[in-house]
Amino acid sequence: QVQLQESGGGLVQAGGSLRLSCANSLSLFNINAMGWYRQVPGKQRELVATITSGGRTTYADSVKGRFTISREKNTVYLQMNSLKFEDTAVYYCMLSWGTRDYWGQGTQVTVSS
Repeated sequence: QVQLQESGGGLVQAGGSLRLSCANSLSLFNINAMGWYRQVPGKQRELVATITSGGRTTYADSVKGRFTISREKNTVYLQMNSLKFEDTAVYYCMLSWGTRDYWGQGTQVTVSS
């Protein structure tokens, strides 16, 4: 089955940058989309960015101009620049394949101010 593992999270000062990676254990065909979501305790998980198999990208308004999503083979990346305290959350990788969604275990991003 699909196994997703995120990496690259950590503690960073406001204004700094981080690059998240999500490695897919399998080489899959006909992937619908991959993306990044984030969640703060007590709040709903929210979309950060997605990228379709055709390369179309979508971003939350709050991260437009600061975050960039990309995909290369079995790995999806999220480049995060100009980080704000409000970006602090657990970030989850998502892969949509067929009719199913697959999720990673999450990586913590903490932005100090």
